[in-house]
Amino acid sequence: MNLLNLPLLLASQDTAAIEGDMGMLWMLISGILVFFMQAGFFLVESGMTDSKNAVNIAMKNFLDIAVGSLAFWFIGYSLMYGADQSGGFFHFGGFTFSQGAADLFFQTVFAATAATIVSGAIAGRTKYTTYAIFSIVMTAFIYPIAGGWEWNGGWLNNTDYMPAEFIDFAGSSIVHSVGGWAALVAAWMVGPRIGKFLDGKPNVMHGHNQMYATMGVFILWLGWFGFNGGSQLAWGGDDAVGASQVVLVTNLAAAAGALGALLFTWIKNGKPSLSMTLNGALAGLVSITAGCGNMTENGAVLAGLIGGLLVVFSIGFIERTMKIDDAVGAISVHGVAGAWGTLVIGLWGVDGDTGIGLFNGGGAAQLGAQAIGVLAYAFWAIVLSYVFLLVLKKTVGLRVSEKEELAGLDISEHGEIAYPGKRQREF
Repeated sequence: MNLLNLPLLLASQDTAAIEGDMGMLWMLISGILVFFMQAGFFLVESGMTDSKNAVNIAMKNFLDIAVGSLAFWFIGYSLMYGADQSGGFFHFGGFTFSQGAADLFFQTVFAATAATIVSGAIAGRTKYTTYAIFSIVMTAFIYPIAGGWEWNGGWLNNTDYMPAEFIDFAGSSIVHSVGGWAALVAAWMVGPRIGKFLDGKPNVMHGHNQMYATMGVFILWLGWFGFNGGSQLAWGGDDAVGASQVVLVTNLAAAAGALGALLFTWIKNGKPSLSMTLNGALAGLVSITAGCGNMTENGAVLAGLIGGLLVVFSIGFIERTMKIDDAVGAISVHGVAGAWGTLVIGLWGVDGDTGIGLFNGGGAAQLGAQAIGVLAYAFWAIVLSYVFLLVLKKTVGLRVSEKEELAGLDISEHGEIAYPGKRQREF
């Protein structure tokens, strides 16, 4: 093909068809970026935990994308995007994929992300069988039903009984807080790792490879451009500007979140903390995910900055006050920052050039809608997770034995170790 003739070829094509093809291509590229985030989650989780559990974490991340792809394809997608069968709370229109393969793939990798969030919080002491079952439940039922409330015109968009339409552009609540609140329940029910709490005080359990964790966050940061940018669901015409703006504010919020956590720990402890800076960047990303289509650049920076500060306080509160062992800070990064990222739309969100937040002329209606959504997703994830995990606790059990935990889940659950040259505790 002569590239010089490309403008003439494009001009001869139907504009709507070209824009449709470009939109589908952008969704596929974005989905591939989100798929790659599984590698980022693996590196973050394994790097922030003990080396004797690295294979187990790798196996959980592979499990999430494998069973998540099949469970969401077979059941979850229809529950999320099927016909409304109960006044807006549940959707199921049979096994139909009428919105196309690109959309199905894009939504599938989102479902796998929601399940993976739970993995890090309960690392180092949970039965692999238990996690496998719960991953299926998350991707087939818990996440898809909740997603339909917003992304399929469900009850959160019904202004007959909502003060305004709820907004969650790319999933601060739908994906991240659902995963974060599920992680909270799981970490509480499984209990802390051996040695985490000494005389009621949290003991720092250092991860085995901070460089893995750092690389993982860079991968997640990159993947988030697809996570948020792809949620525009189009590329072309006015949407090209929209998608570009979404990517821009996503990057700004991540940078502000990282800097906020960095400076706060530096001032507080006299030295900047790498692990908190990494979680600050992730919190900034989560904080802009709901509002990336409804936030100015200044608003995104402030949202990310507060998210980065909030995650430092939250991690300390969950450990010291709630006495819950979250091995990687997933509850704070995804649950707490997810709730914040949803609420902030009601504070200084915009709709085009119009302010819809409490602080920029929009009144309290949007904040009320966002608060209802935050509470609804928290209630749904906490209750459903508790019910399913309680059933698993009474049947297959949640936790490995003390001997297995001390030996490491790599050898006790999989019969393999990540670093053969390193001495491993005998099992």
